[in-house]
Amino acid sequence: MNPDQPTYRSPWAQVAAVVAMLTVLISLVLTAFAWPAAKSTVHDVPIAVAGPTAATQPVIAALQQRDADAFDITQVADTAAAETAVREREVYGAIDVSTGTPSVLIASAASPAIAQTLQAVAGGLGQQQTATAQVRDLAPLPADDPRGAGLSAGSLPLVLGGMLAAVLLTSRIRGAAQRLVGAAAYSVTGGLAMAAILQFGLGSLEGDYWANAGAIALAVAATSFTILGLEALLGTAGFAIGAVLMMLLGNPLSGMTSAPEMLPGISGQIGQFLPPGAAGHLLRSTAFFDSHDVTQPVLVLTVWLVVGAALVTVAGLRSQRRRTSSAAESTVASPVTV
Repeated sequence: MNPDQPTYRSPWAQVAAVVAMLTVLISLVLTAFAWPAAKSTVHDVPIAVAGPTAATQPVIAALQQRDADAFDITQVADTAAAETAVREREVYGAIDVSTGTPSVLIASAASPAIAQTLQAVAGGLGQQQTATAQVRDLAPLPADDPRGAGLSAGSLPLVLGGMLAAVLLTSRIRGAAQRLVGAAAYSVTGGLAMAAILQFGLGSLEGDYWANAGAIALAVAATSFTILGLEALLGTAGFAIGAVLMMLLGNPLSGMTSAPEMLPGISGQIGQFLPPGAAGHLLRSTAFFDSHDVTQPVLVLTVWLVVGAALVTVAGLRSQRRRTSSAAESTVASPVTV
């Protein structure tokens, strides 16, 4: 460095602008992750009440009196119907008064938080009845991970995996077809690897390994294809939009650590139409509910994947047309001389 050359220093106004921008960004990040957790509460949780009308009406009335907005109650005929509704993910649990002795059916694998809420309901029923309400868990979490910590924590790597794939493929691979094939191949290998770690390494998943791997692969593909498409269309701004969609909106609103029905307002329902929320629902279904109730999350993830692939393809064709046009103009501008 030449000692006589003046050293460039950024204006203080620019420093202040960067500090203000960082403050806004960290405030947004904190709000995105802390708001759903801080405002989490039970509302409109689907449950069933099983038994004849004369027995179920007092229970329904008591639940509504306790909290009118907490549960979305469906009345079913008997224990078998209640068990089917829980196992097919139509409801999170059920209160069964069809046999005279009250019992509460839960599914911890669907949501440990809601299962705890229903266990508290069982305690209330026991106080009102002469017999203690029994609790049966129809879809328990694995013995190696009884709190479901691995599955909840695994939601973030699913998002990061898709984002990292998009970043590396964009920076190191040229060609729309090559990037799409690379993203698809990585989704398969990443799905196999992450499912093996969660299922065999940590014991956080049960069910069919290949179904679990397929669910993870589809989730990673949906994320990576979407961000690849946004980058191909908008450049660096596409990465920023993808990060906001997947990290600041999709991950906090996925409901993986609680349940969509426990998030504020309709934010949980919105989250189910973003890849992280759809992926969490799909993986719980394949791992613990024999792949029941997978239609919506599969459709959601497929739509994101297809839209992302379409954006990459359109951007690739547009770039190819520009190169062809530039080559043609160069040929016209530089005629061959004899």
